[in-house]
Amino acid sequence: MMALPGGRHLDSIPLPGQRLHLMQVDSVQRWMEDLKLMTECECMCVLQAKPISLEEDAQGDLILAGGPSPGDPLQLLLKRGWVISTELRRIGQKLAQDRWARVHSMSVRLTCHARSMVSEYSAISKSSSQEMGQVEKLLMEKCSELSAVTERCLQAENEHVLKSMKACVSETLSTLGQHFGQLLELALTREVQALVRKIDSSDNVYTTESTTGNLFSLTQEGAPLCRIIAKEGGVVALFKVCRQDNFRCLYPQALRTLASICCVEEGVHQLEKVDGVLCLADILTDDSHSEATRAEAAAVVAQVTSPHLPFTQHLSSFLESMEEIVTALVKLCQEASSGEVFLLASAALANITFFDTMACEMLLQLNAIRVLLEACSDKQRVDTPYTRDQIVTILANMSVLEQCASDIVQENGVQLIMGMLSEKPRSGTPAEVAACERVQQKAAVTLARLSRDPDVAREAVRLNCMSRLIELCRSPSERNSSDAVLVACLTLGKKETKISALLWLLFWNIQGCPAS
Repeated sequence: MMALPGGRHLDSIPLPGQRLHLMQVDSVQRWMEDLKLMTECECMCVLQAKPISLEEDAQGDLILAGGPSPGDPLQLLLKRGWVISTELRRIGQKLAQDRWARVHSMSVRLTCHARSMVSEYSAISKSSSQEMGQVEKLLMEKCSELSAVTERCLQAENEHVLKSMKACVSETLSTLGQHFGQLLELALTREVQALVRKIDSSDNVYTTESTTGNLFSLTQEGAPLCRIIAKEGGVVALFKVCRQDNFRCLYPQALRTLASICCVEEGVHQLEKVDGVLCLADILTDDSHSEATRAEAAAVVAQVTSPHLPFTQHLSSFLESMEEIVTALVKLCQEASSGEVFLLASAALANITFFDTMACEMLLQLNAIRVLLEACSDKQRVDTPYTRDQIVTILANMSVLEQCASDIVQENGVQLIMGMLSEKPRSGTPAEVAACERVQQKAAVTLARLSRDPDVAREAVRLNCMSRLIELCRSPSERNSSDAVLVACLTLGKKETKISALLWLLFWNIQGCPAS
């Protein structure tokens, strides 16, 4: 996601929403807009920094349309943080181009934005820590230093002098960025602490709902803020909410926030410390909870068992509750009233099959194959390649079991899996194309694994599996231009035929020659 402090990549602060706008206006208009955010003592600096005429690359200057809501420190920090990080990035770009006039004017404007952020936040927060005060001082000193050194660069004519000064400007810019990142992290940490304390101490549903909503909004700003929330007790506070019956109506919101926080290692560690897995198991197995609540609990399970996150593999407490969770998830898949609920439950099951091999045996005993294959014919539950990706992932991981083959043949699963070899995107978006590639690849892998069973192999031959494989190998468009699908299809072809001549035919067809 993003890398804020820690890594101090200041250009990683995302656009906080529709309140930030890009405006293309003349210099006077920009100055008048900036006056909404600047204190009076800064007007002369702004005037000096704005050119009278527009440069070709100055037309895209970013300004903040309207100030943050009064008394909203989080929005202030996010908005100002975005503006300042953008200015830092653009100064670096102009510095690389030796555009000294632009570097200087943008450095002055950066100083104005930094001073405004410090003064406005101080006014809202009323007090600040000693550490924040020290960092604020260091930040403003570096801003002044940057403005001064870039002004000297404007007057320098000797190329060797400019070259040495450029290195100095670059170093100053880097240090300034570090101070800004540190200040922003301290301020955001302080605001997160306030939100967590409010959730932890509140017994009012409306207050808790509002505060949890604010916390969820922060998680959408990226991994750095999720780390801060986890470190400051956000996971503990949210699970406290999920353990109180008077907050039942807030369970979905709290669980959705937890799923977002657990994208980072700190969040998963905190979840394990507070027996979060046990709490999730209790919610999933309790039919008195709404479907929405159980679906959000499934989303948290999917997040903390994700095979793409290395730190989730050490979640030892999950094994103790795995059977209960798997049983509840299969039931949720069977009873799901919408595609979204089925997707969350099946994604959790798919991840669990990677998490521990015992899960596949549990799924076999629970007749999960029948549940999943029946769902494939229900457009209300399975209507996207993303959902089919989860189903075929489960089948692929279960196909290593001997008994799996007979269950799939009995449920007419070979035909359904073969249908997945023809998965095509509807919208053509990169995400959907990638999902279709995964479905095709995993379908081929599943059939290849199952083909050790003679019944599956005969059924595949009866359904003209080889014709489809040749088509996939010959035509890149049929396999969504994926080499991974090609390799999987060749592997399946080898298992299906066991005849070297047909393998040569496949190879010949790949070269673009017409099929005989």
